[in-house]
Amino acid sequence: MTAPTPMTAQPAPASPSGGAPAGDSGAEAIVPGARRRPEAPAGPSLSPSRAADFKTCPLLFRFRTIDKLPETPSADQVRGTLVHAVLERLFDLPAAERTPDAAVALVAPEWERLLEQEPTLAGLFADSTDPAAGLVRDPAALAAEADATTGSPAGALDAEADPLSNAAGPLTDAEAGQVGNAAGGLSNGAGSAVQEALVDVPGGAEAARIAAFLSGAGKLLTGYFAVEDPQRLQPAERETLISTVIGDELLLRGYIDRLDVSPAGDLRVVDYKTGGAPREAFEGRALFQLKFYALVLWRTRGVVPRVLRLLYLKDAEVCDYSPEAGELERFERTLIALSDAIERAKRDRDFRPKPSRLCGWCSHQALCPEFGGTPPTFPEIAVATGPAAESEPGRLAAMLQDGPLG
Repeated sequence: MTAPTPMTAQPAPASPSGGAPAGDSGAEAIVPGARRRPEAPAGPSLSPSRAADFKTCPLLFRFRTIDKLPETPSADQVRGTLVHAVLERLFDLPAAERTPDAAVALVAPEWERLLEQEPTLAGLFADSTDPAAGLVRDPAALAAEADATTGSPAGALDAEADPLSNAAGPLTDAEAGQVGNAAGGLSNGAGSAVQEALVDVPGGAEAARIAAFLSGAGKLLTGYFAVEDPQRLQPAERETLISTVIGDELLLRGYIDRLDVSPAGDLRVVDYKTGGAPREAFEGRALFQLKFYALVLWRTRGVVPRVLRLLYLKDAEVCDYSPEAGELERFERTLIALSDAIERAKRDRDFRPKPSRLCGWCSHQALCPEFGGTPPTFPEIAVATGPAAESEPGRLAAMLQDGPLG
């Protein structure tokens, strides 16, 4: 585990173009070859989540971005959103007051605030005559997370490719059986992770389920304090929307959990993950998101972030990565090619499913051909109105769609 390096908010040096300081979110500097985000973009746009959706499964991208199908968030997704809100609010307190007890004290009021924004979330805890109702998760999703974070049963698929790389083949009968075994309870590491998740979200009375849910958020906050001391930090920005245009018209935009700026002007991008730390084959998904942020910051502020940091709160682990300018240039070309592929799929109305272990988290299996379903008719409005028809979801909606791997 990498020891966190203290960084504080300091006046950052001006960008090469003479614009605003690197840490100033009020007026982003523009470097040569980059442009400001247009007020009403006429061309395509990408966020980390939507780019990851298309690379993970083009049909999932269509369901979320073009069809705009509703999704019911899981308990883990809601809890992750709650913990993000608590950590953002924690830094509103004076440094000396940012203690574990203070963080836990913020859980209940932030939960009430979240319910005000999304009242339907209360339905996750509704009373039911079914003792397994409430927050018990889909067994396929449990098995998928166990595989991603602890290794698959019997060592299967250890060489599985990054889910953001080329398409993975469909599950074999043997692999499908392993998923079923994991859901049913195994004695090895993967099965233990599944059972722990089930125990963590009990059935029973509504009040008891809410209490267990909030207690789970407190445990994640304990993981946060195990890897960082917020009393030594003064973030430059939190929950900040950043954007830029690359190529001729591709708008990149996304929200950064936290941006730290050192006295020397070095940037550190920090992203909180409330799921377990993934094994190596799945780390690319999380790093893809951070490279996206690094590219936008480089193009708008003229500074390549010194560190991209993932904080895995469940396992109290830190993953640091230092990008280079040449790497970000290649990544930029990758995003342009990805956008071209998305636009081509829209023109051809051709969004194919891409089976993988991540199917266990999908809310749209009933409409997926891989599961015997039929997608809805392709919306005419998506063709008629172009990019405006597939606008990005708001910050809260995007977080409630994130899986444990980010």
